[in-house]
Amino acid sequence: MLLATTPIIEGGRIIRYNGVVTGEVILGANIFRDFFASIRDIVGGRAASYETVLRDGRNTAIQEMVNEAQRLGANGVVGIALNYETVGKSMLMIAVSGTAVTVEMAMSQPQHASPGYGQQGFGQQGSGHQGSWPGR
Repeated sequence: MLLATTPIIEGGRIIRYNGVVTGEVILGANIFRDFFASIRDIVGGRAASYETVLRDGRNTAIQEMVNEAQRLGANGVVGIALNYETVGKSMLMIAVSGTAVTVEMAMSQPQHASPGYGQQGFGQQGSGHQGSWPGR
């Protein structure tokens, strides 16, 4: 699955637009994580537990979008947008959306597999943010 924040895949030609695809995750509060993050806020530094939760949530939302694109028969998603919103007082929603496409790659463009979503590393090809989104 090729993923891009841009409207095109460099070296490829979009031959079909399969539809809009999305993935959403809502994360709830955790009293222990909140307590230790508040201590970290006082002494300074990064809140690693929150960063891990956000990373996991983002990856889950992206994987949901990729699964939906695959169900539509796509081999790529373009125009990807990632949004974070608060829900209520103690929850966070991560939403990702894009357009599922079928891309025909030029013969000279190599297809490399990597861990994660089974694709090229995100942002490794050409300009902009194209390539595949990395898994963990």
